Amino acid sequence: MKFPDLIRNHFCVWQGLTRLVFTSVILFSCSGNTMKSPGNPETAQKPIVSHAKRFKIEKNEGYSQVSVLNPWQGARDIAQDWYLIRAGEKLPSFIDTLKVIRVPVKKIVCMSTTHLAMLSALGEAGSVAGFSGTRFIYNDTLLQRVNKGEIREVGYEDNLNKELILKLDPDLVMVYGIGSESTGYIGKLKEMGIRILYNADYLEHDPLGKAEWIKLMGALCCKEKMADSIFSKIEKEYNKLKSYVSVNTRIRPKVLLGLPFRDTWYISPGNSYISRLIGDAGGEYLWKDTESSFSMPVGLENVFVKALTADYWLNTGSANSRSEIVSIDERLSQLECFKKGNLFNNNRRTGKDGGNDYWEGGSLNPHIILRDIASILHPDIFEGNELIYYRQLN
Repeated sequence: MKFPDLIRNHFCVWQGLTRLVFTSVILFSCSGNTMKSPGNPETAQKPIVSHAKRFKIEKNEGYSQVSVLNPWQGARDIAQDWYLIRAGEKLPSFIDTLKVIRVPVKKIVCMSTTHLAMLSALGEAGSVAGFSGTRFIYNDTLLQRVNKGEIREVGYEDNLNKELILKLDPDLVMVYGIGSESTGYIGKLKEMGIRILYNADYLEHDPLGKAEWIKLMGALCCKEKMADSIFSKIEKEYNKLKSYVSVNTRIRPKVLLGLPFRDTWYISPGNSYISRLIGDAGGEYLWKDTESSFSMPVGLENVFVKALTADYWLNTGSANSRSEIVSIDERLSQLECFKKGNLFNNNRRTGKDGGNDYWEGGSLNPHIILRDIASILHPDIFEGNELIYYRQLN
């Protein structure tokens, strides 16, 4: 039996993963699996976090310490520490009360759809009280809660509805920072006595590292074992597929990404999440040898010259058809990948209001995204595979 036959129905299985794991995994107390002292080599465990680079968790007797590292683009040598302590447990005398989050968290306000996907996978969607950009949610269950008024729209950045957030009285507001300027409006929330936790999953370069942030959600919800179980399945599937592609391919098709904005093409660097996915899927990203903490602005003409060698064009942004690409710049129709029809966008699972599950549930499905890209680049070894997140442009 071919490998694709073994995984063809995986997505359907994954949709039921939360329910199955929830009934089969014994929930884990936040005070369990501890270390007597973080500095004692005799009692130290192996690292809880193995792929993610932007956070770490240390378990100690009576509490866990969470450190979020360099939580926004361009941040250097910044660590934000929190102590997770079970509700009702005595606070150790050396811990600052302002850095304590009582767990399990019962009410949370989130700023990114990836946060929603991870809470949903843990069976904790009901804890979400507010969200920034509710119309961009893809998950139907969460949208129903929005329509019922159970999840409130809290606004964006400087336009955050701080009064509403204060009224919701959340245990925690989970934010993401695009730059250091985000500390301004977040600082105002802190002044109101609201606990703010940065989530930097979007800055992870490793697809498995991004998915591993479910372990942080697990710690916040006192469902560490469930989170570990979910991640272990993701890790196993990803690595199995990556190995399969490596063994069964020789040619590495060249891949172009994105779409120009006016006369500028914002290029994902070679050390990015999507570049890693392309490489693991048996492709060669055109800018794989670059490195940056930000998207790199490149003139359209320079991209065009390099893209003449591209075999495939992925993630075409707002363009949903070949004609829309031509309307941006007619020269793009001269690219060989365009002529062959090798254009695919990552918006197959899009809601009526614009919510794209690639950016939501995809955070926990890097193995499925990897399969999509691999089957696009190497259809000969994925015969009959149906794409989940991608679709071909006509």
